[in-house]
Amino acid sequence: MFDSIWSLFTYDLAIDLGTSNTRIYVLGKGIAFREPTVVARHKKTKEVLAVGETAQKMIGKTPATIEAIEPLHNGVIADFDATRDLLAYYFKKTHQGSAGRPLVAKPKVIIGIPSGVTEVERRAIQDAALSAGARKAYLIEEPMAAAIGIGLPVEEAEGVLIVNIGGGTTQIAVISLGGIVVERSLRLAGKKMDESIINHVRLKHSLLLGERTAEQIKIEIGSAQPLEKEKHAIVRGRDLEKGLPKSVKVSSTEVREAIAPVVRPLVESVVSILEEMPPELVTDIVQRGIQLCGGGALLAGLDQLISQEVKMPVYVDQKAEDAVVLGCHKVLSSKNLLEKMRVTGGLR
Repeated sequence: MFDSIWSLFTYDLAIDLGTSNTRIYVLGKGIAFREPTVVARHKKTKEVLAVGETAQKMIGKTPATIEAIEPLHNGVIADFDATRDLLAYYFKKTHQGSAGRPLVAKPKVIIGIPSGVTEVERRAIQDAALSAGARKAYLIEEPMAAAIGIGLPVEEAEGVLIVNIGGGTTQIAVISLGGIVVERSLRLAGKKMDESIINHVRLKHSLLLGERTAEQIKIEIGSAQPLEKEKHAIVRGRDLEKGLPKSVKVSSTEVREAIAPVVRPLVESVVSILEEMPPELVTDIVQRGIQLCGGGALLAGLDQLISQEVKMPVYVDQKAEDAVVLGCHKVLSSKNLLEKMRVTGGLR
């Protein structure tokens, strides 16, 4: 009864709390926020100065009294207070200016979490949401949420193989009858690719790049397979020998070589999980193909590379980046789904 009363005064939220980006779906309104998972705060007072894109612009540019941090690492909380403050900020911002609604955030939320996290890590995310002002906090594994988000038949007696490549983790899961049959979580994803690019440019060109520059290079010219026409980009950083600003020309071939140590184990993990799954599910997956989602799935040629290795179709959903938050929304909107997906719930 109280839950129904609260729903009259608040918006319930579906949250993809990612290592790199946070997406929030406001029930009844759509995706309201797609912002970097970054918090800027005063070092001594811990006062939050900025969140999201504004905070990301401060990375590497702050004075000694301010820190811009990414509160999640490899999909789990590295800084509890910063995560709580980030969620509280979005809870409050969601409810500001709502006609006829008080400026108090007590939403019911569901948050996507990496598969394979420990009970302590699960509890930390749930506690952060409750401390931020949520009246209820549910958790759902991201591969399941992503599969629901792109419309796969997860409740049927059919095998579904989904590969969710985020910023901090890559999750590979075989789903059937509403549960995960086989899964693997790798700490190899978008940020590891960025680090590989930074290391490559530092060693080959004696140039130090920032994380945002490396990410931009990956997006613009990065690929997992040779391109029909190789691309080039001018990158700027600090010369390690002279300490002065320097620009160099980097090719897509270089970037592909740099990220290969991340891409190759990822592909091998997809192959190995196919070898582990029950043979009855293999036929289903061969017919349906492998589904890629998450921001890392947009790396050019990655679907082709995996397809060549496993000898079956590989598809990238049109809403690959939003798959998890869309699935969280569908689960939160359906009481039956909320119970069937075995999400973990908490009530303050």
